[in-house]
Formats: sequence, C-alpha cells, structure tokens
Amino acid sequence: MVTARPTALEAPENVAWRADLTHPVDYPAAVAAMERRVAAIRDGTAPELVRLLEHPPLYTAGTSARPEDLLEPHRFPVYRTGRGGQYTYHGPGQLVAYVMLDLSRRGCDVRRFVCDLEDWLVATLARYGVRGERRAGRVGIWVARGSREEKIAAIGIRVRRWVSFHGVALNVAPDLAHFAGIVPCGIADHGVTSLADLGVAATVPEVAQVMRGTFADVFGRTIAPEAPAS
Repeated sequence: MVTARPTALEAPENVAWRADLTHPVDYPAAVAAMERRVAAIRDGTAPELVRLLEHPPLYTAGTSARPEDLLEPHRFPVYRTGRGGQYTYHGPGQLVAYVMLDLSRRGCDVRRFVCDLEDWLVATLARYGVRGERRAGRVGIWVARGSREEKIAAIGIRVRRWVSFHGVALNVAPDLAHFAGIVPCGIADHGVTSLADLGVAATVPEVAQVMRGTFADVFGRTIAPEAPAS
C-alpha cells in the first residue's frame, strides 16, 4: 500500500552533509554529537545536517520496545534511545543516516517528513534495481521475495521542538545473522535482507554517494559538504 505524499513545501537553504565512514562510530558518542547539533540548529547557530556513518555491532531499543523482543540480551551492547520504534540492530555494513532538520521551516509536518524519508530510501534502492515498498502497519521499507517479505531499511525518528533526531538505516552488507538476537521492530513473521543478500555488490561508501544524490532529489535541497567530526 502506497501512502499519499503530502503537498510539497518551499525548501529552506542548504543542508550540511557529512559522511564519517573510515571506521565504525561509537553509538553514545554519535548520539551526544547529535544532541549538540540539534540544540545548535534549534538556536540558529548551525545549519541542518545529515550525517552518515556505521556503528559497531549493537542493539538499540526505541520508545515502544518490548522486553520479550530482546532475545539475546548479552550478545551485543544494548542502548535505550529516544527514537520511536522498537528494537533494531546496527553494525558494520549497515549505513545509518542521522537526519537533523528543522521541521518548523517545513510547516511542522512530521507526516511529510516520514514520507520523504521513505521516498529517499525507495529512490536509493531503485538506483540498484531493487523495488523497495511501504507496508501498511509496518515501519520501514520492505522487499517482496516471492511469497515472503523482508525488511531492508529501518526508520526511527524523534522530534524535539520541531528539530528531528535519528533517521534511517539501510542494510548494505551487514551480517544478517546478528538480527537473530532481537525481534526486529517487533515483527516476528518477516525476515530481513540487504543489498548484498539480494545480489547487489555495493560498498557502504558507494551507497552513501547515491543517498546524497537521492536526498537532493527527494527533499529538493542542495547539499553542502561538511568536514568530518574530530
């Protein structure tokens, strides 16, 4: 089922773009940096930012996470997080994009923002000949494989005073066995997949470059590169 896209709004100025892909980034450090940047965006002292990175293997629990969905609590570190959603896995081979945008400059429209994130992922997958789809009642982007549907990308956001936190995670070539320690996003009846699992040979930096172009296409924004964090 395809969700109707809301009417486009006038786009503000450029969004900064940072890809930190030389090594996996510590999760608490990434969240702390995101908190600082969101506060600066809210105060008008820093531009909006999309930051792309990988994390070491870990599980995160969103605000709706259920204890019974953490099947192997000692397998990897588990972090409570303020994003929406349930349990998810992050690790090498998965491209995470933290999207820090001022939604007050977009009509305070959270529904549109989520729709744009979905369209961004769908457009990125299409560049590799993969048909990503929405599913009613299920968050994220899915791929149909015969009678089976598998999740290839997760979405989890938080909005504070109309500035967005967290974002999306696209499975490029992670170890899919690591998802076995949780019930991903609380959905037990469907699997997970990746570009590599679908036969697409692409690296995380290559997909990051594609996501940069599709972000500009979907959000109607010009991207301004920003130096990596120290």
